[in-house]
Amino acid sequence: MASRRSFLFLQGVCSPFFAKLADQLTADGHWVFKINFNAGDLAYWGIRRAWNYRGELPGLRDFLDDKYRRFEITDQVLFGDRRPVHRPAVDRASALGIRTHVFEEGYLRPCWVTLEREGVNGHSLLPRDPDWFRRVGAKLPDYGNGASFKSPFSLRAAHDVAYHLAGCTNPILFPHYRRHAPLNAAVEYAGYAVRFSMLRFREPQDAALIDHLANSGVPFYLLPLQLNSDAQIRDHCRFDDMNGVMELVMESFAVHAPNAARLVIKNHPLDAGLVNYRRVIADLEKRFGLSGRIDYLESGDLAKLLRHAQGVVTVNSTVGIVSVGAGCPTVTLSDPIYNLPGLTFQGPFDDFWKHPGKPDAELYRHFRNTLIHAAQVNGGFYCATGIRMAVHNCRRFLEPERSPLDELL
Repeated sequence: MASRRSFLFLQGVCSPFFAKLADQLTADGHWVFKINFNAGDLAYWGIRRAWNYRGELPGLRDFLDDKYRRFEITDQVLFGDRRPVHRPAVDRASALGIRTHVFEEGYLRPCWVTLEREGVNGHSLLPRDPDWFRRVGAKLPDYGNGASFKSPFSLRAAHDVAYHLAGCTNPILFPHYRRHAPLNAAVEYAGYAVRFSMLRFREPQDAALIDHLANSGVPFYLLPLQLNSDAQIRDHCRFDDMNGVMELVMESFAVHAPNAARLVIKNHPLDAGLVNYRRVIADLEKRFGLSGRIDYLESGDLAKLLRHAQGVVTVNSTVGIVSVGAGCPTVTLSDPIYNLPGLTFQGPFDDFWKHPGKPDAELYRHFRNTLIHAAQVNGGFYCATGIRMAVHNCRRFLEPERSPLDELL
């Protein structure tokens, strides 16, 4: 066994995953501690050893310092490095030599979750050198798609509802807690209820439109929308929201794209429907003289779109990795981990429409295998099978002194 370590768990995903992982680390002989920041944390952690932080955010650093010192914390585990309660912890741990293990939704979907030391997304320690990936990836096995499992969305939704129902007691139990998400959960749920009930009417129309695009031979580019509330948008790009993204993309498309080309804008599957994108797009169509050249989808087969698209424009979505893997020319409007020469378009954005260039399939293979080896855990956060797999598979990241990425470097 690796040397005995002292793990401090902070805020996790809305599911039993952190509790199950803590049980495994305890069984492996490590010390495990936890800080609960709200009633949802408390409910999912159960009767395991924990402290409840009920103070205001400015006092958290001193609270953490006390726990780090008194309990000789060597590692901390958290979900999402940009949450307000995690920022002082990440900064302070780095100064003290404490390892920070950050979980996030998978860079690759659907059977992977992300686990990196010190940070994810824009804070990832993965090199940004394509030659490094070629060199390292050539020595790694082909990981394929990993072991599969079924994790219905309804189960994820149930965990989310349970977590936020527990949060109804926050004003009493955790009076100073403030959510990291910009929207109230009740408002989001109301939006989901309306949007998802509408989708059953939209899906046949969207499928027919995708069939037409695929079979007609009309050249089109794809812009998949991201969630305005996602840390990728809030913290890792220059845009405030998707409205700004669509404005920039449609203006460039109007001036620089081939006259016969169309732009297909596809909404995010988990969008709560609180922004009327159809109206925003209609206003931008009129403004940029694009009437009849823009298609909007609420749903649809992404893989089919990628097979036929001339190119994909994204800010920093993981759809970009899927697009590159499908051999579809891809340009990013930010700097995600896959924005590498040979994978994504590197020239001025306005030039992308006419000279996009295809990604290097061999480089992508090396990149993907390296990404899986260094930062992906086969498993999931929500269903029992996925949690069991993730708990087992992430031990090779958490317990050794050196991480898989350290070994490659």
